[in-house]
Amino acid sequence: MARTAAETTDTPQSQGRIRRENVERILKAAERVFAEAGFAGATMADIAERAGLPKANLHYYFGTKDDLYRAVLDNILRMWLAPIASFTPDADPATTLTAYVTAKMEVSRSRPHASKVFANEILHGGTQVDRFLAEDLKALVDAKAAVIDGWVAAGRMAPVDARQFLFMIWAVTQHYADFDVQIRKVLGRRSLTRQDFATMTAEVLRMVLRAAGLPEPQIAEPDLSETPDTSAQPIL
Repeated sequence: MARTAAETTDTPQSQGRIRRENVERILKAAERVFAEAGFAGATMADIAERAGLPKANLHYYFGTKDDLYRAVLDNILRMWLAPIASFTPDADPATTLTAYVTAKMEVSRSRPHASKVFANEILHGGTQVDRFLAEDLKALVDAKAAVIDGWVAAGRMAPVDARQFLFMIWAVTQHYADFDVQIRKVLGRRSLTRQDFATMTAEVLRMVLRAAGLPEPQIAEPDLSETPDTSAQPIL
């Protein structure tokens, strides 16, 4: 559809909006292509085609494929780390863990390719995120483990190894994105629906809260008689 004269006015505001839209399109397309082809197999031409933009635009905004790959990883990490900010000493453990697990499962539902990109990076040695893992992530895990240890010391949840507890949550919630093909085959699904994820989220929450000695959440079971939701795996 052709843009109107007002939409194409060369102003700082319009330029900023166009830049944000293009960067978002490129990052989403790159996330999908890197997930499907891996870093070595992905090409800037493939990503440009997926984004519906000239390849020159990718080089203009990100320079090289390496730069774009690092930007995709940074984008994924910001998205993943935001929910864990709710782990604070004064927070209610059951409420906090419920919100965190729910958020992680929703990301696995709505952004499965993000998890696959990160998993592929780790499986190939994590060279692009090595410093982040050894410094930033370690510091964050240390801080949030201290919060969990504080909850345990105050008798607000059952004793757990805080770091292993977080690793377990990551492993379980990200499994539904990383191994969605396996899950779909075992469940006999062409795609995982919102109802499937509601059921799986409820079960993951039960396991996590039981491990922490906390009351299980009151979550209504999904109505499986409803028409399946085919938006569970969006085109990114």
